[in-house]
Amino acid sequence: MNPSQSHVLDNPIWSSLRSRHASLALSAGPLARYPAQIAPFMGVAEEGADAGAALAELVPAQDTVLLLDRAPAIPAGWELKHLADLAQMICEAPIADAATDESDDIVELGERQRDDVLALTALVYPHYFRPHTMALGRYFGVYRDGRLAAMIGERMGTDAYTEISAVCTHPDFNGHGHARRLLRFLSNDNHARGRIPFLHVSHENPRAVELYERNGYRLRRDIPFWSLRREA
Repeated sequence: MNPSQSHVLDNPIWSSLRSRHASLALSAGPLARYPAQIAPFMGVAEEGADAGAALAELVPAQDTVLLLDRAPAIPAGWELKHLADLAQMICEAPIADAATDESDDIVELGERQRDDVLALTALVYPHYFRPHTMALGRYFGVYRDGRLAAMIGERMGTDAYTEISAVCTHPDFNGHGHARRLLRFLSNDNHARGRIPFLHVSHENPRAVELYERNGYRLRRDIPFWSLRREA
């Protein structure tokens, strides 16, 4: 499929690195990736792109990158693995009854809270959060008894769309509605800024899927999720 004829969310990593996150992109030929300390994601301009030289330039030996939807042609010495088809969900309208949610205790997370964020994500969101992932967007959280109880953030995006990510709650604070409030808060905040929120979630996490469905998100499409490892 010609990317110019597809929706930007059909190739979200590439779209993000060519727009909102262009200043972060490490690019070569038909590929672009985030620096490894920010995120493990790489975008591909076109399915099956001839990218041998670009891969060698962007991905060090023994490194693994993650892709959504499109994968390049894979030369010898590389392993491409289909991990799953994720649910790409989108919230096309503000969440109508979110105004009743308490938001006074929702705080924006920054450099002062970095250690708290890294500790929580290492516990419940370990595969995708890196030391400088917070460079991708805004992050918000709720503290209880001096501890970061739950958080949410913004990851990929374009001028018109924002990916909601890192929706996670410390196990000690499950069942208090923190994730729901944070989701509704950040989704509506993006709508107020003229951006439509979307997210990716595993079909093997029905509790999360149900949370999103109950709060205005619908399935847009299933999107292939790949890992690509350079073996030598």
